[in-house]
Amino acid sequence: MDIKTLHDADVIGIITAKNAFDTLATAFGQHKDNWQTEVIDRLNRSQWTGTAAGHAQARIQLLENELQAAQQEIGLVSRALQDAYDGFAAAQSHLISALDDAKTHKLTVAADGGITWDNDPNSANFAGTDAENQAKQIQARITAALNEADHADQTINTRLAHLATNASSGTGLDSATVKADTDAANALQQIPAAGTDPNSVKAWWNGLTDAQQQRMILNHPDQVGNLDGIPAAARNQANRTNLKNLIQDRQRQIADLGPAPAATVGTGRFIRPNPAYTEWKAKRDALQEKLDGFQSIQDRLDGKKDGGAGGPNSDPPLLLLGIGDQGQGRAIVSWGDPDKARNVSSLVPGLNSTMAGVGGGDAMTAKRIYDSAVSSAGPNETPSVASVFWLGYDAPQLDGPSVLTEDRAVAGGADYNKFLTGLRATHEGAPAHMTAQGHSYGSLVVGKATQHPGGLPVDDIVLVGSPGVGVDKATQLGIGADHVYVGTAKYDPVADAPSPGMLIPGWAAVEAITNPDGSWHGTDPASESFGGQRFSVADGTITDSHDNYFGKHGAGGDSLPNIGKIVSGHGNTITRQDPR
Repeated sequence: MDIKTLHDADVIGIITAKNAFDTLATAFGQHKDNWQTEVIDRLNRSQWTGTAAGHAQARIQLLENELQAAQQEIGLVSRALQDAYDGFAAAQSHLISALDDAKTHKLTVAADGGITWDNDPNSANFAGTDAENQAKQIQARITAALNEADHADQTINTRLAHLATNASSGTGLDSATVKADTDAANALQQIPAAGTDPNSVKAWWNGLTDAQQQRMILNHPDQVGNLDGIPAAARNQANRTNLKNLIQDRQRQIADLGPAPAATVGTGRFIRPNPAYTEWKAKRDALQEKLDGFQSIQDRLDGKKDGGAGGPNSDPPLLLLGIGDQGQGRAIVSWGDPDKARNVSSLVPGLNSTMAGVGGGDAMTAKRIYDSAVSSAGPNETPSVASVFWLGYDAPQLDGPSVLTEDRAVAGGADYNKFLTGLRATHEGAPAHMTAQGHSYGSLVVGKATQHPGGLPVDDIVLVGSPGVGVDKATQLGIGADHVYVGTAKYDPVADAPSPGMLIPGWAAVEAITNPDGSWHGTDPASESFGGQRFSVADGTITDSHDNYFGKHGAGGDSLPNIGKIVSGHGNTITRQDPR
């Protein structure tokens, strides 16, 4: 498929053909109804009996079944043509949108997809200082649209060829064949709902052919990419498409807001804030924040940060396992493929985490965990690691009170549980050694995730900078206290947050006696009474200790090496620290 062919394609012709088959199916249905009335019903009323009658009735019933099958096969041709139209129309729309944006940015697109532009700042056609970046993005969109059209073309050819063979050979008159064809067509329409058990999702996905899976990825990237139980490679492919769509959507929405209204109204002493401006700015700021977050992740995937880490030639590759605009935004990335790695870590961040951060420093946090786990492999082991950063919930922000409540942790814990269940379901080969990690408020999310029926499907849990996990004992996390690891810096203000009772006037003395190990969200995980395995971390200072657990700028002491040992399955080799 080339640019001109797709751009000029008359996709309406596909709908015309689809409508013709609809008409044929209706007429055939009327023919079948006439057969029922004029033949079968009359025969049933005739009271004809005997051997000949039995043979005739059997033959007539067979014909009835074949007529029914033929009508359904005609309907399947119509459905295939509708799907073809949807696929080609979407690809054509994406291509035209990319070409229009190229014109807007004064870029010239050649017939083969090459893009050129005027670099002369004094020229009326100067494309601007960001032309190269814009050209790369538009070229990627053009390539994606052409691939989308190629896939639609291959899919419709395969489906129509199959149905044509059924018609010419007579196999389409067999009810079993029709059922199989109908089930295959229905599978393309029946994407499991969000929240469906990941094992059921995996069974559904495995029931699709390779072509059907690719069609799902191309036509429904937002659903496929965020559905737990879909393999990581497919989610990554879908989410990269969805990310570009989300960026374009936000750009259009910002443009649709138009220019800013006047900030004030009135004159002289009667000047006052303009409500229209206040509303406009609030909408624009919210859209811009989402756009900045999505673009940060796209820049990471394009290799524009940290020397190309996460880009096209990154080793390990960076997979995009989740992206969405719900709430504050959703983003899940993984260094390495969790479906193939023997050791899989999944870190839940806490206070002040954002999508922009996932594209920035938070991605590198997960990368340092990956590197530490790889370096912690035993002498006779080939390192095999995937390190996930999971921002699948609305993390509390410092400018609000949500960090003081458990509401966001409860909601996030449910989704985190499903995510890890999905990783278990899609993993290839022997079960992976899985580690759930929670930092700051994220440790409470992990704690809540463990309380769902069946528990959290992990082998180890790491809690760092934790204000409590919602339970009083490590054993209540469901994997055994020996597999619950805790890192708490001496001067971490979040981990030192007192229990709520300590803030009640006149009650602090009682609380100190009755709940000496209390933290804001339960028992202090670093305490002896909690019963976890405390590992050594640097004391830090009150201003930096909470952010040093993952070795940023080499800080944190033994914290990151200990985390790497746990993730690689060597938790028995950590350097330990006495409980407090």
